Amino acid sequence: MLDQNTLEALQEYVEMHRISMNMPLYESESIFSVDSETNIADLEDYIKEKQSPSFSETLFAFIDEKGYTDSEVYKRAGLDRRLFSKIRSNPDYKTSKQTAAALAIGLRLEETKTEELLDAAGYSLSYNDPFDLVIRFCLQNGTYDIDEVNQALEYMGVKTLW
Repeated sequence: MLDQNTLEALQEYVEMHRISMNMPLYESESIFSVDSETNIADLEDYIKEKQSPSFSETLFAFIDEKGYTDSEVYKRAGLDRRLFSKIRSNPDYKTSKQTAAALAIGLRLEETKTEELLDAAGYSLSYNDPFDLVIRFCLQNGTYDIDEVNQALEYMGVKTLW
């Protein structure tokens, strides 16, 4: 259980770090555009050059790097074995942000590595979303117990990891 001081520090952290979104979500300029002149081979080369490892590749690289077993990670993350098996067997598996964050907690990743794992799943930790700020707070404070992370999320009135 998180003590009252930790919960108050969490609330203060979220209030201090939450930013206002007074800017457009999308910019009109594009990094790469395809027109009738673009050669398909160039496009394929571009994708090969720019594409980073998939979520499952990144996840299993972290598991190997940490020396954990699969079951250690999915149990600490509070995930079902069947879901973890789907991630293991399908390299293109699209996971939810909550599942990716839970796995980062289960792996006991630091904040930058958590961002790397979330990025591989197509997500990020922002400074304007209370869920993201709670996850950042827990990572920065070494809170890797999934029940305590869920307690913190619930305390702030946002969706828990599962």
